[in-house]
Amino acid sequence: MLLTLPAIALLFAVIGFGLGWVFVARLAVAPAEKVLCSVGVSIAGIFLFAWVVFITRSSPNLLWALPVLALVGLAGGHRELKTALSDPTARRILAGQAIVSLWCLGWLPFITSFSGGGWAGDWIEHWERTRFFLEQWPRDSRFIGVYTLPARPPLANVVTGALVHLGGGDFASFQVVTALLASLAYLPAACLAVRWGGIRAAAILAVVCMASPLFVQNATFPWTKLPAAFYVLASLSFFLRLRDPAPPPHALCWWAGLMAAALLTHYSAAPYLLVMGGWWLVAGFRPADADSRRQAIRALVTGLLILVPWFAWSIGEYGVAGTFLSNTSVTSEHVRSGNQFLKIALNLRDTLVPHFLRPLDSTLIAQQSPWGWWRDWFFQVYQVNLPFAVGSLGWIVVARESWRLWRTTGPAPRSFWAWFVGATIVIGVAVHGARDHWGLAHICLQPLILIGLAFLAARWSQLNRWWRGVVLAGAAVDLVCGIALHFAVQGHVADRWSHPGWPAAQIVQLQSWTANMNFAAKLHFHLAYVADVLAAPQVTALVLLAVAVLLAIWLLADRSRVGRPPGA
Repeated sequence: MLLTLPAIALLFAVIGFGLGWVFVARLAVAPAEKVLCSVGVSIAGIFLFAWVVFITRSSPNLLWALPVLALVGLAGGHRELKTALSDPTARRILAGQAIVSLWCLGWLPFITSFSGGGWAGDWIEHWERTRFFLEQWPRDSRFIGVYTLPARPPLANVVTGALVHLGGGDFASFQVVTALLASLAYLPAACLAVRWGGIRAAAILAVVCMASPLFVQNATFPWTKLPAAFYVLASLSFFLRLRDPAPPPHALCWWAGLMAAALLTHYSAAPYLLVMGGWWLVAGFRPADADSRRQAIRALVTGLLILVPWFAWSIGEYGVAGTFLSNTSVTSEHVRSGNQFLKIALNLRDTLVPHFLRPLDSTLIAQQSPWGWWRDWFFQVYQVNLPFAVGSLGWIVVARESWRLWRTTGPAPRSFWAWFVGATIVIGVAVHGARDHWGLAHICLQPLILIGLAFLAARWSQLNRWWRGVVLAGAAVDLVCGIALHFAVQGHVADRWSHPGWPAAQIVQLQSWTANMNFAAKLHFHLAYVADVLAAPQVTALVLLAVAVLLAIWLLADRSRVGRPPGA
């Protein structure tokens, strides 16, 4: 695995960037935006190619055409690629992405078994969905014995399946690919940070993401929320460009296409479609203007071209009800019981107020292991509470800087961001339906949290020494309590200190019932994790993490600057 890990990362980089380059090389946008578009188109291109292989029941070996097509595309657009890579902003963002991805990979060798709060079962469901596409399972397969295929949108699973096939087909490859795919959420967030704070904000954001428990925990847990956040933030980047004095051509089409890809990745993107689409219909669409109508039609067609192939196929295979009424937001019995408005109000309260400030049944995190208990205590703060998901102290700085900027900006930006943040929180919590006493920030609000991290990075240059100290102190707490402790428990390192010589099966019994469920699933399916296939997993992890830290220091030390793009 030590040899195949860099090979998988190289394949991911070549295909994940190069496949779409030929389509975006001549776009009339900034080089950094070309990089973002190329990655977005490449991931969508992998999906479309692998999707055709799947529905035609062709040999998975056809997927080897993907790196060939990517290299051909890069060769065909090599002049434009050279120009783009000569741009300081594009180079800074790509360097930041490489460092963040390396950092996320560096934590994988610590994971002996997944655990954390109530996270159980999702990882095996997405592993089964990946194998469903790769191994041509029967159409009526039920994942983890419960969910049909249309219960989740397929983009990330199909893309993961294609890249896992090229990387060896085992679970360790699945971990690597899903971590790389999830870590791409940094890229559009960096574009937003540069837009708001200049080129140095991209380097600051890389460090902020490395110290963010929400980002690192989600990037190393194999599910599809961060890949969806990538497309949501990329679509927001183009949506904001619509408000610039000279927006790029077809910006609305790019917004629609990227948002459609977000919906095909995870339905948690739907609130952002409603929020941004609703704003544009009210404030941007002019029915009497022919050009505005043409833009709207083109954007609608672009989105439908991306969505229709999946939904048309799914309706043909599973019917209308099977396609649209199989998601847990609809099927859960908890959704249909009780006063829905009361549940939404209480879920909003519990998403905004952390669990340690209110009475709560803590059965979910009850366990014999003190290390596991404290990990879950912090995990349930960083993952499901909206303010603390931005950081233990970072949310205070974001709130302060938002207020400072609010007082100096014009009414149009204030109206948009008030609507965007407020409506996203309300809708993002409301769509869950079921009552959750811990909080729901991790369901639909991850893109909003990443926007907060990007804003924090952009405002770094505006902070005085004292407030920078607050950010650094909070980052240190987050790194220790939200990341280091989390992986020490997942790798059973912490409990081995207290119980030397105990086997993993005995140690995991000290932890929560969800941790035991995940470990039992690993044994039942005979899965070998990255930690199991490496000869010295923790040494490898420490080396990768140390390299990522040194590269981050180098990136921060690079003081080259370019002009800040206009707009907010």
